[in-house]
Amino acid sequence: MAELQRLRAEHGPAILDFELANRAYFVGFVNDRGDEFYERFADQHRAMLAEQEAGVGAFYVLVDEDGSILGRFNLYDVKDGAAVLGYRVAERAAGRGVASAAVRELCRLAATRHGLRTLTAATSRENVASQRVLAKAGFVPVGPADPAELGGKPGTGYRLALIAG
Repeated sequence: MAELQRLRAEHGPAILDFELANRAYFVGFVNDRGDEFYERFADQHRAMLAEQEAGVGAFYVLVDEDGSILGRFNLYDVKDGAAVLGYRVAERAAGRGVASAAVRELCRLAATRHGLRTLTAATSRENVASQRVLAKAGFVPVGPADPAELGGKPGTGYRLALIAG
């Protein structure tokens, strides 16, 4: 059974493996991060841990039974009780409900652990699977998303009001 875990330093190598193994798959949905992202991954991982420590981000990984990463689920731009939700799931895990379950769990944690009241997210129009994940978690469409956030693709912004408890 996969487990949603808060980002830790020791996750770094498994996350880099996840990113490299799924790079071509992710490009179908978002901009490629470029070679520098992978070459400087250790620096970026440390920066995410620092953001998490400072309370401006909350980063999670979905860890499979074998220790490999099935997905990344992030709350970023945390301020004034709100955050942006972003996530990506390994191609081998797509279509199995893992994204839906992890997003619902992260929404629960956003309210109970992180004290957030509102989450926003965005997805491209052609990413129907992500639209379903957001809908299952209770997100509602609120208008067009910035194409720059979606690899230049048109898309929709979503919002979720969280209930603590």
